[in-house]
Amino acid sequence: MGVGLGELSELERCILDAAGGRWTDPAGGRETIREQFGISVTRYYQVLNALLDEPAALAYDPLVVKRLLRQRERDRRERSARRLAN
Repeated sequence: MGVGLGELSELERCILDAAGGRWTDPAGGRETIREQFGISVTRYYQVLNALLDEPAALAYDPLVVKRLLRQRERDRRERSARRLAN
C-alpha cells in the first residue's frame, strides 16, 4: 500500500485521519471525499479497509486502526448472522 516498507503515503495518512475523526466534514461525506481525496467513495473505503491490515497503519494510529478492526469484525458477524437467519 504505502510508499515503501513501513511507510504510508500522504493519501493513506489522510484517509486514516479522516476515519479517526481528526478530519472534519461539515458538508457531508460523499462529495467531500471526492473533493478532498480525488477518489470515489468506493475507492476511499477500499483503501481504508486495506489499510486496516497494514502494520504501518497500526503504527501510525493504533487506536483508530484497532477501533475500525473491531467495527469491521462486528459488521462481518452481523452479516453472517443475517445470512444464517434467512
